[in-house]
Amino acid sequence: MTEHWTPASWRSKPAKHIPGDYPDAAALSRVEQTLRGMPPLVFAGEARRLKSLLGDVSEGRAFLLQGGDCAESFKEFHADNIRDTFRLILQMAVVLTFAGGKPVVKVGRMAGQFGKPRSSAVETQGDVTLPSYRGDNINGMEFTPQTRTPDPQRLVQAYSQSAATLNLLRAFASGGYADLHNIHRWTLGFVADSPQGARYRELGEKISESLAFMEAIGVTPESQPALHQVEFFTSHEGLLLNFEEAMTRVDSTSGDWYDTSAHLLWIGERTRDLDGAHVEFFKGIKNPIGVKCGPTMEGDDLGRLADALNPKNEAGRLTLYGRFGADKIEDRLPRLLRATKAAGLNVVWAIDPMHGNTLTAANGYKTRPFDRILSEVRSFVEICKAEGVHPGGVHLEMTGQNVTECLGGARKVAEGDLADRYHTHCDPRLNGEQALELAFLVAEKLKEDRADVTRRAAAGA
Repeated sequence: MTEHWTPASWRSKPAKHIPGDYPDAAALSRVEQTLRGMPPLVFAGEARRLKSLLGDVSEGRAFLLQGGDCAESFKEFHADNIRDTFRLILQMAVVLTFAGGKPVVKVGRMAGQFGKPRSSAVETQGDVTLPSYRGDNINGMEFTPQTRTPDPQRLVQAYSQSAATLNLLRAFASGGYADLHNIHRWTLGFVADSPQGARYRELGEKISESLAFMEAIGVTPESQPALHQVEFFTSHEGLLLNFEEAMTRVDSTSGDWYDTSAHLLWIGERTRDLDGAHVEFFKGIKNPIGVKCGPTMEGDDLGRLADALNPKNEAGRLTLYGRFGADKIEDRLPRLLRATKAAGLNVVWAIDPMHGNTLTAANGYKTRPFDRILSEVRSFVEICKAEGVHPGGVHLEMTGQNVTECLGGARKVAEGDLADRYHTHCDPRLNGEQALELAFLVAEKLKEDRADVTRRAAAGA
């Protein structure tokens, strides 16, 4: 962090993918001032706790599961949708924990994941050109001049929705819903009738047997709160820096700056310029942070970014999300792993298998083939193992809703099925069944890795 860093110092740097076309600058300024006076959404102590857990991930003692909506929306804001995605993360975490034998750090793309970078600032339909849809915290999807005009009041609505979402998530996490004894009740209806539902029920039976044994020897939710509740954290891309600046506060216990809009924030592939506004802002906040690493990232670039964002090389501070595509990961990932390893960088390596595997189907729908997503995750784990780096986690765009947005999976969603339940406001998401299938794949890999460790330990003895 530079000596003169402030939450507003990013304003002196070039800022990409931040709308500069608000028609009323004074109204925007008033909204930013209003947000500065609003209560924090998360607390510095929670962010420090997540950083500590991510430190365990970097050492291979835990695994990161991060997932949720591509972009949250005002229209689909509903308690059931929040519950279903939270429940799906719990299901996946149980699968991963049971197979991998290590804790799973649970982070939702929730309670703030609104804004999205766009390839073009404008969209043309017929003879009409309007600003592109940038996320519900900026403008609306309807193709009208009024809706597509950036409206600063949407920032206040996004804050309110994030606060309500966090309130419900905290209730689910600590109020008994996450109790492991409820494992059979977590099965979503449309998953229950699928092959993944059968595998999950079988796993649930094993866990229930284990819980019955533990209770018999006195290990109960009363004596072990971890059986009754979970730690759950939130994250989003720190794209809209005026909002992030307004939510950045000094922690009274440490004197450090924390962005209180989320526990973890990340810099996207399109905004990671070393001399840009986003890197400048992220230098000064003490939250755990992430950077998306795409196929154009070189080892030297990554080294300079890591030095700027984590100059003290702190464990749990920096998570790197590879997002290459199934056809590029074998060429691009090894050189980045070698660069971080050679430099002794203390980072978490995770995989985002969504963005590099996006295509447009023949019927015009943007989609992602599930087999490519599985392939990139499988390659990630195998390449990390070959390079002597811990495969730290997965970062997924997914939903607990029964959508048809990604091709394939156990139900073999085809191009003709996409229109059935294509609800996303931005990019296609895995549905619950597909996400659970992916969790079982990762679990098998973690189980193999655990067996290898056991064999090596036995051979060493």
